[in-house]
Amino acid sequence: MIEMYNVTKTFDSIKAVDSVSVTIKENTVFGLIGTNGAGKSTALRMITGVLKPDEGTIAVDNMPVFDNVEAKQKMFFISDEPYFFAGSTAETMEQYYSSIYEDFDKDEFYDYLVSFNLDKRRKVSTFSKGMKKQLALLLGICSHTKYLLCDETFDGLDPVMRQGIKSIFAKEMEENGLTPVIASHNLRELEDICDHVGLLHKGGVLLSKDLEDMKCNIQKVQCVFSSEEDEKKALGGLEVLQKEKRGSLSTITVRNTKEEVMAHFASVNTVFFEILPLSLEEIFISETEVVGYDIKKLILG
Repeated sequence: MIEMYNVTKTFDSIKAVDSVSVTIKENTVFGLIGTNGAGKSTALRMITGVLKPDEGTIAVDNMPVFDNVEAKQKMFFISDEPYFFAGSTAETMEQYYSSIYEDFDKDEFYDYLVSFNLDKRRKVSTFSKGMKKQLALLLGICSHTKYLLCDETFDGLDPVMRQGIKSIFAKEMEENGLTPVIASHNLRELEDICDHVGLLHKGGVLLSKDLEDMKCNIQKVQCVFSSEEDEKKALGGLEVLQKEKRGSLSTITVRNTKEEVMAHFASVNTVFFEILPLSLEEIFISETEVVGYDIKKLILG
């Protein structure tokens, strides 16, 4: 488990991370969402011990991180722009990382290179941005650390490659207990992979919640009521967050369990009624509007 408690980091007069407290549980996919400048990269660099926090504490499996080799052995960090040695190839980078991480799987790495059509002897400097990101991800995955921290992981990857990497993450989580921590400015990018999401804004944590819990407590309903009386009766006692109407079709978002919604609508007559799954974007819009923020401006705009 990774624990950050009241962590602050300032560069000159800029407070990049401001009193952040976050818990990242094992064997889950944690998504760290935020606009550019929100503090995501700084937070990841402090978690991995690259930077030392000015205030607060960071622990990985109950061990302090900074200047702690044992704690750092549990983590692999992939920055937004992965670094490779001058003149290096995929083969020489494997030799470097396999000398650092004792569980590095060389056979698996070279198998993945073939699958991703990456030449092990070609200079990395001639790779495209997407190819460099693929190589960095494969090096991280094959290091078989407990935690894999990725800054803008899927940026530069085409849809097929993104799905391929997500499948590898799922495989490594099941077989080796991998815990990916993925920072991104794009909610849609993490839609189908995250278990828990934290939203950073201006260096602070605006929201940190388990996605399944959020999905269980927010419902989107599409329906056509038989009358205005039925509508009032159905919505009475429900916490309505959003309500739109196009012609006779109403789309309503409520903060209630599915069972509560079903019980309310069972007591009235409707021409049409269904509960729809919510996207990650819709969940966050609903959650952040409650605390006075417009996530459409923070993340989507």
